[in-house]
Amino acid sequence: KQYDEESLLRKNEGIRKEQLSNLKARLYHEILSSLRTLKQQDHIDLQLHEQLDFARLLYNKGLYHQSLRILDKIKELARNHHQETYLLQVVFLEKKIEALHITRSMQDRADKLKCESESINKRLQVTGRLSDLALQLYSWYIRNGHARNKKDHEELEKLMDKELLNTSYTGFYERLYRYQSYCWYGFIIQDFLLYYRYCQKWVDLFEQYPQMIETETAHYIKGIHNLLSAHFDLRNYKKFEETLLRFESFIASPVVQHNHNNLIQTFVYLQTARINKHFMEGTFTQGLELVPEIEAGLKEYEIYLDRHRILVFYYKFASLYFGSGEHEKSIDYLNKIINWKVDLRTDLQCYARLLHLIAHYELGNMDLLEYLLKSVYRFMAKMENLSTVEEEIFSFLRQSFKLTPRQLKPHFEKLLNKLQQLEHNRIESRAFMYLDVISWLQSKIEGKPVQQVIRDKFLADTR
Repeated sequence: KQYDEESLLRKNEGIRKEQLSNLKARLYHEILSSLRTLKQQDHIDLQLHEQLDFARLLYNKGLYHQSLRILDKIKELARNHHQETYLLQVVFLEKKIEALHITRSMQDRADKLKCESESINKRLQVTGRLSDLALQLYSWYIRNGHARNKKDHEELEKLMDKELLNTSYTGFYERLYRYQSYCWYGFIIQDFLLYYRYCQKWVDLFEQYPQMIETETAHYIKGIHNLLSAHFDLRNYKKFEETLLRFESFIASPVVQHNHNNLIQTFVYLQTARINKHFMEGTFTQGLELVPEIEAGLKEYEIYLDRHRILVFYYKFASLYFGSGEHEKSIDYLNKIINWKVDLRTDLQCYARLLHLIAHYELGNMDLLEYLLKSVYRFMAKMENLSTVEEEIFSFLRQSFKLTPRQLKPHFEKLLNKLQQLEHNRIESRAFMYLDVISWLQSKIEGKPVQQVIRDKFLADTR
């Protein structure tokens, strides 16, 4: 239901309009306080925060020894969960107590607290720099997608702080953000072995510190999602299946089921993996059965999902329909991307237009193709998304207007031969991440549906 203030005041004549603001604030505070009490045991930071409050209350009452005993317990709990910011607050309060009140006879107490404080500050500084780098790389990807050219590669190289990254770390968060930085870097430049290696390290880190799965569940979920993506990109089907089964088992656990954020995150990543499984297997038509379920989930979680996630799903839906031969339905989803004016994932904007163009080609909409060719070419050039692969596709489509059906096959074969030579060139192969142009060309040459071509390859590879 929508909040209707006028209706509320009419139904509660004893409440004046000027009182309502304070009443709402009070109610909001009570709800948050209740949620904090209910969820406290689920969140280590809430537990630590409460214990720190208790230690401060005891200190303010002059009960210094009791306060220090609680601070010792907080330290142990914070260390077990690698919560450096809380450790720093504990040390700060310990120093305050030791400086203002004589509580212990240890002569080296001041030196120990000084060393502890310096060590925590150093770790926090490094963690901050590494988390900044991981976030910068991820933001770069959200804006641009995969590296497009030499200029992008040089820009990414400048971002990578080699001295910071080449240092060996023992702390949980330093290692986590270091692995994430390499993970995003490998993914963006399409070095999928590097991407896989650091995704695996990311997930293994949580296996090494299982208590952190509950503390940093969102990071663990994202790690599994990226590991699934790495297996998908490397076409490592067996490992993909194993990881997917493990992920599904984890989703059934209380740590996910009792947390709304975790439920939303796992919904997005599980459905992404399920679609990718159909892409790998060449079962596009079967994959279409997922679309209504996912769309219902997108509607349910609409206010919690960012536009990037929705764009990616629309592109995956369009690809499923295209692979199934339902080009008109594919165009419907591609139009949603094309008409959605958002300043992110320019790569998706470009390849949605290219797939849209190819779908119209498949439908034989020749009256539209000439206009679309010029429009898509201009857009991709403006976005610096034109590599040799795209140039060759545009060149073929321009020539196809003049060719009879009998003349087309040799031109398909010629284009296929050119693109296969570029398939393993990291910069030139960027297009293959978004469009399986090779399989589409093979389907045209062999006279088979595109999903059958992909299915045959999958069965041959998994024998």
